[in-house]
This record gives sequence, C-alpha cells and structure tokens, in this order.
Amino acid sequence: MSEPQVGRPGFGRRLRDALDQYGPLCVGIDPHEALLRAWGMDATPAGAREFGLRTVEAAAGRVGVVKPQAAFYERYGAAGFAALEEVIAAARAAGLIVIADAKRGDIGTTMDGYAAAWLAPGAPLESDALTLSPYLGTDSLNAAFSAATAHEKGVFVLAATSNPEASALQRARVDDEESVAERVAHDVAARNIGAPGSLGSIGVVVGATVDRRSFGLTDVVLAGTPILAPGFGAQGAEPGDLGRLFGYVASQVVASESRSILSAGPAGLAARIDQRAALYRTA
Repeated sequence: MSEPQVGRPGFGRRLRDALDQYGPLCVGIDPHEALLRAWGMDATPAGAREFGLRTVEAAAGRVGVVKPQAAFYERYGAAGFAALEEVIAAARAAGLIVIADAKRGDIGTTMDGYAAAWLAPGAPLESDALTLSPYLGTDSLNAAFSAATAHEKGVFVLAATSNPEASALQRARVDDEESVAERVAHDVAARNIGAPGSLGSIGVVVGATVDRRSFGLTDVVLAGTPILAPGFGAQGAEPGDLGRLFGYVASQVVASESRSILSAGPAGLAARIDQRAALYRTA
C-alpha cells in the first residue's frame, strides 16, 4: 500500500469544512437505466460515464460532497469500472469529496484488497471515503479503518439503514445491553477517539427515514461521528426535517439525495441542486 499522504487535512476536517461551506447536501450519482433513458442516454458504459461527468460538472461549486453508486457502474464490467474511475477522478479534481457507495465488507486479505482498491493514494478507484458493511463483525473492517487513518480518508459503516427488512437485524439486542446498530456506532466512536477537530474520519450510515433512537442511536452515541444519511428527497425525508430527525448531531449529517435531484435531467440539474441546497441552508 502507498505511503501516507503528508500535509493534507484529515478526512474529518475536510468534511467539516465542506459542510460548513456548502451545507449538508450530498448529490448521489446513480445512473440506473430508467434515469439514463430519461436523460436521453443509452444504458451503456458510455452513457453511465456521461451521466456521471455531467452530474459532477453541475455539483462542483454547489455542494461539497458527491456519492457515486458503484453498482450502476459494476453492471457493465470492465468498461463500467473504467467509466467510474473517470467520474471519481473528475469529481476529486473539481474539489468535491467523493464517497464511493460500494458497501464493501470481508475478512483478512480480501478486506485488504478492498481497502487498497478504494482508499490507497494513486489507486484507479481512489476515493475520499467508502461505505462499509460490518456484518462479518466490525473488527473485520480493520484494514479499511487503518487505510483511512493512514491515508487521511474516511469510511461510513452501515448502522441503521433505511430499508425495512434491515430493522430486525439492526435493532436486535447484543448481550441484552445494546442493539446491533448501537454496538456498531460504539465501535466506530472508539476509533475516532483522539482524532483532531470536531469530526472523526470513521462515520456511520443512518437512514433519514428510520427512528434512530429506536436503534439506540442517541445524540450521545453519535457525538463527533460523521453521519451519512440517505433517505432525503425521493425517499420521503425533507431538508426541513433534518433538525427534528438528528437533533444535536444534525451538523454532522451528510444528507444524500439522488432521484430528487437527478430527475431534473441534464438541463435542469444545476438549478435543482441550487434549489435543494438552499432548502437545507434555510431549514
């Protein structure tokens, strides 16, 4: 793995600066087939590439964070990964923080490989942060945590997701003391101890459409932890709900929207981003 980067602020600090400058809105880059057709593009690697690059162009200078969904590029195989590499590189070159939504999670050298692919400086898929699944045990993600720390990157670990079928697992009790989601959040918080600034670099994913407190995710548990919150926009949560949903930790939230923005099409994309971003700033 490459040597740590020197002289660049850590991920938590960069994310804090981006949230302070632009607000919480994160633009998802989700070139699924229906949206490609609506944009007048073919469902091909070239279409996904063009879709991503146009979204990056519209987002740059309007928001601080974008989140490309890897699955919509993986479906095309090698050509899709090549398109994703271009989109990620263009976004980072434009000054955007890139959270790669790939939900990786495995053990041993396999996790080492995922960490190297997405977080190592100079890797073709190098991103600023990566989403991770902890359901082989949070410690199984240690390679990604170490890579994030070494290379001033971030990760977001699934804790309480917005899909209904996840609730039974994520709210299940561990040793009759805490929920699975709460245990994940505690494990994450422990890895942020001693991190400089107000935000750590190891974050959690908490859906905006779930009652986080019913998962044990109180303000105290989440203090200082970056929170990636899908579920805003088309899934039902609105910018004005941010304070009610997240309370004391609302300033730590990256509010992800995809369809609510991307449905504007390429001609209306920049204006839609401006509109949605303004709603968060005035909430």
